[in-house]
Amino acid sequence: MDYPIKAIAQLRPILQGFRKVSGLTQAEAAAKLGITQQSYAQLEADPSVASVARLYRALQVLGVELVLSPTPAAKAAVTERAGRDAADRFKREVW
Repeated sequence: MDYPIKAIAQLRPILQGFRKVSGLTQAEAAAKLGITQQSYAQLEADPSVASVARLYRALQVLGVELVLSPTPAAKAAVTERAGRDAADRFKREVW
């Protein structure tokens, strides 16, 4: 199941949920990361202050894959641009 993140505040419950599903305590997750339980608790409590590298490593420990995808608006812009490019190529080839 995918969990799209639209706001940074969504990370806290998602991190907690994945940790619990993994059967790990904060102390066990921290040990796998090589940090203290207190540091892991801070990461989980406010992931917005963690570096991308630390957050990525925590996700790996929890068995979570990070996937980035364009928003629907970005997809539409790419499709529109591709259509214009194809039309321009067609005009050049025909003329």
